[in-house]
Amino acid sequence: MNTGMRFRGHETFFIRKGWISKGIKAVERDPAVFVSKDMNPMDVLGIGSNMVMSLRYWLHACGLTEEPASGRKVQKFTALGEAVRQNDRYIEELGTLYLLQYRLATNKEMATSWYYFFNEFQSQEFTREDFVSALQGYVVANDCSVASRSLNDDFACIINTYVPRYKTSPEKVSPENNIDCPFGELGLIDIVNKEKKQYRKAIPSPETFNPWVVLAVVMDQAGNASEVGLNNLLTDRCNIGRVFNLDVITMIDVLRKAEKTGSIKIIRTAGLDVVRLDKHFSFEDCVNNYYKDIAGGSEHA
Repeated sequence: MNTGMRFRGHETFFIRKGWISKGIKAVERDPAVFVSKDMNPMDVLGIGSNMVMSLRYWLHACGLTEEPASGRKVQKFTALGEAVRQNDRYIEELGTLYLLQYRLATNKEMATSWYYFFNEFQSQEFTREDFVSALQGYVVANDCSVASRSLNDDFACIINTYVPRYKTSPEKVSPENNIDCPFGELGLIDIVNKEKKQYRKAIPSPETFNPWVVLAVVMDQAGNASEVGLNNLLTDRCNIGRVFNLDVITMIDVLRKAEKTGSIKIIRTAGLDVVRLDKHFSFEDCVNNYYKDIAGGSEHA
């Protein structure tokens, strides 16, 4: 199998509320938590063995931790993981979720179905069959072979990641059984027809974006470029339009907020439709500026 793709790494478990903070706390205490000879990770984390593998996967797929390619698989916080650990370890801020969404939706190697769904899959409305069939075509085109069950499991996990439980199974929702995924708060997928199991990509509200979160993605994708076309921001793989399901109106809205930081300028004169990058920040700088920005006034999810 093509090593550049990975399917069903989640062991069919979507991210539960509290999982990420539990994982951060465990790695902070013991970087070898998942491979410890002395302590059973199931006992430490209080979850079953498949869930342990799933949590380890999600910490990597969302860009919070990394482990060495060879040798003992100890965990190390990435720069983003360190920033989240210090500023929002309980994942209470929408901006944190958007940053994790960016890392997840662009993680082509570890979360191929997520990458495909946000960056390659063009249908706005879709069923499981639509998505799995299109993903199968993408897999074959990349000289890869994957069992259709894995692709179906990935689709189910994507839906459970972004569609809150009260929409899919209201009868199963109770305070004791709160196993929604925090990513559901982003509103990136909605149900069109429950009976026919039709879904659609949904556009989040511009008010939910902090300018520094938008800039983190724009700057990360721009590299050393001094300007970026508005259409590129909207349609290029891994850019804000794709990973956050933005339409042009919402994108301009969030960019206007980002303009107020003095870092970028939207230019729509003389036939130009570009964003000029007046100041260059790294992804990590933008993340740190985001947490500094909200420290003054909280923006809880």
